[in-house]
Amino acid sequence: MGLNILKKVPTVNFIGYRKVAFLISGLLILAGVVSLAIKGGPAYGIDFAGGINVQLKFNNEVELDKLRDALESIGLEGLTVQRFGMQGDNEYLMRIAQSDIETDSLRQGIDSALAKAMPELGHEIQRVEMVGPKVGADLRQKALEAMFYAVLLIAIYISGRFEQRWWAAGIMAAALAGGMYVLGLVGIATGYLTIIALIVALALCWYLKLNYALGAVVALVHDVIITVGIFSILNKEFDLTIVAALLTIIGYSLNDTIIVFDRIRENLRNRISKDFGETINVSINQTLSRTLLTSGTTLVVVVALFVLGGGVIHDFALALLIGVGVGTYSSIFVASPILLAFQPPEEPLPQGAAPAKA
Repeated sequence: MGLNILKKVPTVNFIGYRKVAFLISGLLILAGVVSLAIKGGPAYGIDFAGGINVQLKFNNEVELDKLRDALESIGLEGLTVQRFGMQGDNEYLMRIAQSDIETDSLRQGIDSALAKAMPELGHEIQRVEMVGPKVGADLRQKALEAMFYAVLLIAIYISGRFEQRWWAAGIMAAALAGGMYVLGLVGIATGYLTIIALIVALALCWYLKLNYALGAVVALVHDVIITVGIFSILNKEFDLTIVAALLTIIGYSLNDTIIVFDRIRENLRNRISKDFGETINVSINQTLSRTLLTSGTTLVVVVALFVLGGGVIHDFALALLIGVGVGTYSSIFVASPILLAFQPPEEPLPQGAAPAKA
């Protein structure tokens, strides 16, 4: 017997709220896209943009303006200073756009400038990270490719598992891989190339009637766009840890979507209702207890990481916190309504079986 936190199966009309849910999703996506457009794209961290990151720790709190003035006396290009970690950690992160400085001379310059401007405050250089611009660009390209191919492989898996159409999914994958290769030879930027490929993937799912894959992919793209948009609104930087968080979010959201889809397919096979929307509602309500348990326990761990994990994984935990919440929401209010809009064919009723009642 499964573990349940609900005494009985609820009867919430989730499908009835789909228009409100679409409006909420649309507003969140619009806010994120506007923020990205105003700022010229995501704020890339050291991993993707190249440069030098230096983490400083003081015995007492330091005003950002005074710290910035003290460090500007060194004459570093593209210097930015921000708080790092929790409020009481007294840690600060300085970022330098140039990467042609020796680490030892940089340390000496920082020590000298801070000792001269703030002799009463003890400081410690905790780490120095340096990434060249070419390496950063390569990492950014690989990160985009990793997310795209993760979504593509998920579409293939969903099509094969739920619709038994491995050939159609294989044709779609081959067409996309070939198209990306050809467009790459033309010289299109990786970011635009990934966006084009995702649009083509969605169009192929619709044309080939891979309805389960279409619902899952739309939900995954929805989760990633909202997470990226919120990070842009909060002025958070994107680095390799955030890409790892986005890939984790994709996997988590997919797991939740598969649970709901599996119950929908089972109830379609059992003919619990002639109305497809009612079948989806019953399926979501039947899996709601498991969804709440999974999401709730995951969120407890992520909140603990966010509060107690320290500055190094603070943004990683924040991305997971946003993604887990949005991923759970999208499995119910995005993936399932998309499936309703593009209704799959009815499952054949087992021989000798009678239609079940909801």
